[in-house]
Amino acid sequence: MISVRTVEVAPASDIQLHSIPAAMRILSLSRSVLYEEMKAGRLRWVKRGRSRLIPATAIAEYVALLEAESEIASAC
Repeated sequence: MISVRTVEVAPASDIQLHSIPAAMRILSLSRSVLYEEMKAGRLRWVKRGRSRLIPATAIAEYVALLEAESEIASAC
């Protein structure tokens, strides 16, 4: 007998904490760049057990930071 298991996945907008690989995909950044931004304090993260997770709000804040930096650079 073959058992089939279905897994319900929440829509991306419902996910509040993203794993490092998920944040890499969302931001189109490499793993090393993501960790550099986290270490520099430009991208907030939380620790849950041994895992580092990126809050959805931190991703939005990081994108806003990049947009602001881009506007400042283009104004010069």
